[in-house]
Amino acid sequence: MAEEIAVLGKPTLLVVDDTPENLALMRAVLKDHYRVKVADGGEQAIRIAATVLPPPDLILLDIMMPVMDGYATCRTLKSLPQTRNIPIIFLTAKSEVEDEIRGLQMGAVDYISKPITPPLVLARVSTQLELKKARDFLRNQNEFLDAEVHRRTREVMALQDVTIQAMASLAETRDNETGNHIRRTQHYVRVMAEYLRSQPRFRSLLDGDKTIDLLFKSAPLHDIGKVGIPDAILLKPGRLTPDEFEIMKTHTTLGRDAILAAEMNLEVSLPFLATAKEIAFSHQEKWDGSGYPLGLSGESIPVSARLMAVADVYDALISHRVYKQALPHMEATKIIVQGGGTHFDPGMVEGFLSISDEFARIAARYCDKGRVP
Repeated sequence: MAEEIAVLGKPTLLVVDDTPENLALMRAVLKDHYRVKVADGGEQAIRIAATVLPPPDLILLDIMMPVMDGYATCRTLKSLPQTRNIPIIFLTAKSEVEDEIRGLQMGAVDYISKPITPPLVLARVSTQLELKKARDFLRNQNEFLDAEVHRRTREVMALQDVTIQAMASLAETRDNETGNHIRRTQHYVRVMAEYLRSQPRFRSLLDGDKTIDLLFKSAPLHDIGKVGIPDAILLKPGRLTPDEFEIMKTHTTLGRDAILAAEMNLEVSLPFLATAKEIAFSHQEKWDGSGYPLGLSGESIPVSARLMAVADVYDALISHRVYKQALPHMEATKIIVQGGGTHFDPGMVEGFLSISDEFARIAARYCDKGRVP
């Protein structure tokens, strides 16, 4: 309560001088206009400024003092977070231009020579307090704006996450055998991308945490197009006929188009949606050009889709389906290796081999209920 009253009342000044007569004179000049605190040396001044409430709004600091002179005191005050923004006016008998320059370079805002002229002191103090008020206002506004930007950014990121999860969950409800497939593949993509970005060939494609975060967020949408596949095909308890498989293959285009439509409705292009479109549209392409929907090959397949291809196939291999049993990790690994250079990017297969144990750990952590990988 006392601090609140002080803030609403007169500004607080701290006068620092080793001579009692000078302290008495300054108090007499200032006391009718301000709350006045005094210190007879640099160390006491630092302690008062840093720890005693309310903190001073301005410090009038003598230069020529024993033990710790004004320059050393100023340097310390400007180095402490709690006192660095308090304006300092040097009060001193030193009148050389070099002395003034030195004081201003150390962070002082003004320089008043002794013997003082009371009206001049009051005018200088008033000016600096008004300037401090303006600086404090701007600093508070900037801090508020920074906090608001961080808050809004968190909200946008949370909205992106919720949107992706909602869309991915929609696809998952259409296929009751997927279980934790979405979560597992999301983590496979991340660990493989984190490993590959240390390799020269992939360094520029996976440049930094932001790119990998986009991959992680977008991966759950790889099968969003399945919402457009008829139940008779999507939920068929057995292998698909060639004609049915042709319809199933359209889930890549349907997924890309669904995300594109959402993007057009937003009337803005978002990086995470661009990555999601790549993954949804191209994750069934194969390194040798035998995949779909466009028959892309090699480096023409987006890196995001190449990562998703390895993650998606590995998880399909280790997962139980009505038409097949789940394979053990080692058997699934052999199949991925055999697909290097035909189905998969051979460089990614090498990366997968280096971290295949991590894939197994992810599979165990997010295994489908009632099933052991």
